[in-house]
Amino acid sequence: MDNKLEKIVQTLQEKFGATFEEFRGEAHVFVKPEQIVEALTFLRDQHEFALLSAMTAVDYWPQESPRFHVIYQLTSLTQNLSVQLRIPVNGSQLKVPTATGVFAVANWREREIMDMFGIEFEGHPDPRRILLPDDLDGHPLRKDFPLGYEEPQFTFNFEEIDVRKPYVKE
Repeated sequence: MDNKLEKIVQTLQEKFGATFEEFRGEAHVFVKPEQIVEALTFLRDQHEFALLSAMTAVDYWPQESPRFHVIYQLTSLTQNLSVQLRIPVNGSQLKVPTATGVFAVANWREREIMDMFGIEFEGHPDPRRILLPDDLDGHPLRKDFPLGYEEPQFTFNFEEIDVRKPYVKE
């Protein structure tokens, strides 16, 4: 790990009680959900991490505690550094503070995470679904989301599948 990044991670550990792990040369810093806004602001203002380059979530189902991690990938273009903040989220408590006040780009990324994983962002200015229809029940990137199945249609099974296909009635 880079010496500059090592000092920043140590500061995060001291200031926020964060835990740290290095995986394949990347720094992963684990922060409590209630501290994420303060940690993002600290990195942006004090250490020039001005770019929220990615934001996503991971589902560890059937594990429940934590079931999800919300991941913030931050980049400092001036220092050529990258750090990843992770928030562990339990399956029973799916609420995280919004980061839209720190990074405007978090707006649509949080909406996507809410839509695909069902994790809510408290204080979000526009918490509507962004990718899926409003009447869809569930969140497709969760590991327990039921998968549908449709048999692929080829020339050898065309008639068999064509009989079962729903067509618009005229």
